[in-house]
Amino acid sequence: MSNAKKIALMSTLVLLLAVTAIFNFVLAGTRSSQVDGSASVEVNYFTTHRAERSSKRSEEFVQLDSVIAAYAQDSEEYTAAVARKQELVEIMEDELVLESVIKALGFSDVAVVIGENDNINIFINSNELSAETVTKVFYALEVEKNIRNGNIIIMPVYAES
Repeated sequence: MSNAKKIALMSTLVLLLAVTAIFNFVLAGTRSSQVDGSASVEVNYFTTHRAERSSKRSEEFVQLDSVIAAYAQDSEEYTAAVARKQELVEIMEDELVLESVIKALGFSDVAVVIGENDNINIFINSNELSAETVTKVFYALEVEKNIRNGNIIIMPVYAES
């Protein structure tokens, strides 16, 4: 692996670490305790989803790092682990970009999940979605990421902000 690739990979990992730290900070700020003595915590769906997604991805990165450390650079396992790690980084970047683009359409919150085989699940903070809104979201996907095909599901999820 060339030095440029190593630097790019390490830079990406540092960026992911920074994003995780930001999510941690944001999550810590969204919790509120009730004054009546009960220790209930109020967190909305989108914040919880992002935290769980970040946690699962971190676990997968740790597993991939252990495979990368255990095998020689010319082995199939090493190559597959590095490729999967890069794929996860690209998926994370795409999810963040798509969430930002859809929020720019006027929604208070959005969660995008990109899965295997071009499956894209979009959860929008709304009571219901009109045909016009769904069309705008599909158009945003097409313009931003040139996504025309695939299994795209857009669902309203109302969570108070």
